[in-house]
Amino acid sequence: MRFLAITGTSTGVGKTIVTAVIARRSLELGLDVCVIKPAQTGASPEREAGDGDPPDIATIARLSGCAHVHQLVTLADPLAPDTAARLRGLSLPTVHALSRQVTDLAADHDVVLIEGSGGVAVRLDTAGGTLSDMATHLVAAGHQVRFVVVTSLALGTLNHTELTVQSLAAAGQAVAGLVLGDVPAELGLAEQCNLDELPRVTGLTVLGAIPHGVGDWEPARFQRVCNTWLSVDSLLTNSTAAARPSPAPEPPQL
Repeated sequence: MRFLAITGTSTGVGKTIVTAVIARRSLELGLDVCVIKPAQTGASPEREAGDGDPPDIATIARLSGCAHVHQLVTLADPLAPDTAARLRGLSLPTVHALSRQVTDLAADHDVVLIEGSGGVAVRLDTAGGTLSDMATHLVAAGHQVRFVVVTSLALGTLNHTELTVQSLAAAGQAVAGLVLGDVPAELGLAEQCNLDELPRVTGLTVLGAIPHGVGDWEPARFQRVCNTWLSVDSLLTNSTAAARPSPAPEPPQL
């Protein structure tokens, strides 16, 4: 069993779509994959009724075709989980308790994808526990956990990405590489320079790039081409081949 924790440099960088792409690739490789969202915020009644953006696990299931998706904690306000819970006077399960739930749900699956909330330091419980802490509990239980960091090419990304990677390294986490989320079809000077600089400042491989807007595609179209965006087979199987850096994508083909 392999665990991949998908985190990001901030909210809105594309973690959900990256998770959907990895889930789809797992299925194409014949692997039994499970997706877990420890905490979903912004889950208003309108959103649950389909009048707003769908929950992240619903988007992942729709785009990837993955049948095993789980949401452990649901909070109404679109805030960090700790903040959303304290605002409403609610208690949250500790990250340690959540990690036990993850272990139970992961049973009999080949690959388990855990999508975090916001950035790597976002608190998932009221004791200050983070996705990194959850990974530490899973490793202590004998599991292999690697992080994928989703980032952007926008101004400020070099600082945000390097700080994220440093935080994970300081916690002793294994980081598999970077993924560029929501990449525009045409890159300006800043985006092109950041594309070149991110591997240098982080020391990590860019595993691929997700074109802008693909989360709105129909599942059949998404599934037909999404395996061309990322190079993650070595993270999902026993292959020891190194992941290949991927350039920013060309405009998506119909």
